[in-house]
Amino acid sequence: METKPIIMNPRSKNITEGKSRAPNRSMYYAMGYEASDFRKPMVGVANGHSTITPCNSGLQKLADAAVAGIEEAGGNAQIFGTPTISDGMAMGTEGMKYSLVSREVISDCIETCVQGQWMDGVLVVGGCDKNMPGGLMGILRANVPAIYVYGGTILPGHYKGQDLNIVSVFEAVGQNAAGKMSDEDLLEIERRAIPGTGSCGGMYTANTMSSAFEALGMSLTYSSTMANPHDEKLNSAKESAKVLVQAIAKDLKPRDIVTRRSIENAIAVVMATGGSTNAVLHFLAIAHSAGVDWTIDDFERVRVRTPVLCDLKPSGKYLAVDLHKAGGIPQVMKTLLAGGLLHGDCITITGQTVAEVLKDIPDVPRADQDVIRPLSNPMYAQGHLAILKGNLSPEGCVAKITGLKKPVMTGPARVFDDEQSALAAILAGKIVAGDVMVLRYLGPKGGPGMPEMLAPTGALVGQGLGESVGLITDGRFSGGTWGMVVGHVAPEAAAGGTIAFIHEGDSITIDAHQLLLQLNVSDEEIARRRAAWTAPEPRYRRGVQAKFAFNASSASKGAVLDNY
Repeated sequence: METKPIIMNPRSKNITEGKSRAPNRSMYYAMGYEASDFRKPMVGVANGHSTITPCNSGLQKLADAAVAGIEEAGGNAQIFGTPTISDGMAMGTEGMKYSLVSREVISDCIETCVQGQWMDGVLVVGGCDKNMPGGLMGILRANVPAIYVYGGTILPGHYKGQDLNIVSVFEAVGQNAAGKMSDEDLLEIERRAIPGTGSCGGMYTANTMSSAFEALGMSLTYSSTMANPHDEKLNSAKESAKVLVQAIAKDLKPRDIVTRRSIENAIAVVMATGGSTNAVLHFLAIAHSAGVDWTIDDFERVRVRTPVLCDLKPSGKYLAVDLHKAGGIPQVMKTLLAGGLLHGDCITITGQTVAEVLKDIPDVPRADQDVIRPLSNPMYAQGHLAILKGNLSPEGCVAKITGLKKPVMTGPARVFDDEQSALAAILAGKIVAGDVMVLRYLGPKGGPGMPEMLAPTGALVGQGLGESVGLITDGRFSGGTWGMVVGHVAPEAAAGGTIAFIHEGDSITIDAHQLLLQLNVSDEEIARRRAAWTAPEPRYRRGVQAKFAFNASSASKGAVLDNY
């Protein structure tokens, strides 16, 4: 890419002009800066590298490539770190309650460093699930030119002729408990499911959010489905850095890119790819950070007009690497654009519009693949993330309905106030077809931190109960979850939502056709139970969990901490 001369951003003048700034410049000289460097933009590199998780253990090479790209384009790279929590490793433990908290910590880190050091732009490198929304929220708060570099997806594992991924392990646990899989096979799947670096391989939360960021215009084309071990990921990171330096010269800011119309584009791609329920929670928070008017009902508006085009796990056949080979997110976007389902005039980080970026992509997916379907033959006519309401969730909740033959059921409530006892009941064979499991006190305040329920849902699928047992929760689901599941029930139990008043054996209806989640108990009885209810004591009284529980908004508002 040809490098254009850089005009210093006004923020850098705070370092370069006036005798009063000499002490500031001295600090830079200590790091090897020359006098000429103060005429260059100061570009932050928010580096999420860690050896905590394979999602992030391959990020350092991308951060290094980004630094090289910034310097080649005429900028000064300023590297700082961001933390991560591995959802896959923390799943089913108390540690999972720190996952959503980490979204806020990451966004705070980026806002603090960019604003505190008066950076001219920032490139964020992230891998695991909360790195994406946390990174973009920090970007939008700071609102200096920025780009997101996704760490890349993982390559599939293999065993007995089958591709494996992280969800394979959770489902294998359920199969083993049901006597459908030997201990030896379970151990081999555990050993082989994750063969190297990169984020979980299906259209789970990390790949959902990376795909959405590409559609949003905050990442380069094709970058969201590249595999971390492949050289093209390294090259894309370097190119991203050069594009960012040019965006700084043009003063193209994130809030110029992240608008109501571009969020509609992103959600259309989430629907078309069969993405994670977490996209609902995270885009409510992203819109809040961007100052964009966007509500939970807007997801339903986009859903009904957007077909599911991609046959991707968890409910489909293929992984993100297969999507990449089939044409990636650009092909999905062009298919939607050609059908009038995308806003082609939205600007991207390159300075081009969506339509300009996609102009050379065919209107119809290639015939030699079946990962991406044409509009004339979708997987499903409408999107898969339905927003349900009713007396159990007047603020709304999220049902993931892809792959279900009949997304309607009424059954007796099986009530659990924590995840561990619910999982134990499943593995002990105490949950049967027709039951509706209720997992509560797991919301933003009640968890606290709104943990994901992949262990119970994976166990249900493994036991063959994925479609015949319902599960509702005020917690969240992993992007790897599928089945008759409803999450983000709001108001949550800890806030006195109706889910707190369900008794064992009560009749509950889940009806995705009517967009209904209903407790089949009279209003008078619910009022009587509400009057007798006492809010539980906080689980944490110090530290980040206590702060999160105290400040978190409802899941229907994105569970953000600054909704004052």
